[in-house]
Amino acid sequence: NTAAVNNPELVKEASQKFGKERLVVAIDGRKNPAESGLPRLEVVVKSGTEGTRLDLVEWAKKVEGLGVGEILLTSKDADGTKEGYDLEMTRAVAEAVTIPVTASGGAGKLEHFYEAVAVGKASAVLAASVFHFGEISIQEVKKYLRDKGIAVKI
Repeated sequence: NTAAVNNPELVKEASQKFGKERLVVAIDGRKNPAESGLPRLEVVVKSGTEGTRLDLVEWAKKVEGLGVGEILLTSKDADGTKEGYDLEMTRAVAEAVTIPVTASGGAGKLEHFYEAVAVGKASAVLAASVFHFGEISIQEVKKYLRDKGIAVKI
């Protein structure tokens, strides 16, 4: 994320060298209040500690244009909360680009995975702590999504 923001040419070079199908760019974002004068959805760097003033949706479109094959989108506001993915952010990016978007940050229960795909329009979902701490198993998520009509590899 930080390297791509600091040097977008790196993304283009990597795409040309390795092919877009092998290139995923992470984008970390946060929401800003309307009155802040900052983009509503802003790209953040350095593990979410620094704002960039870059509009997140515009940045996603730019990296797609540079030759990225997929975006890994993390809401730094939702990350670690277990209160659900940022559906507004995920949907805004997913609807703005033609490449797959993986939602990250916020999974806490089975419904969150489904919402990220059905409402947020994510192509895939990522989670960590719920699996690390044994709160939900990967097989439970896959079965739940399959039962809800989402195509998954079991």
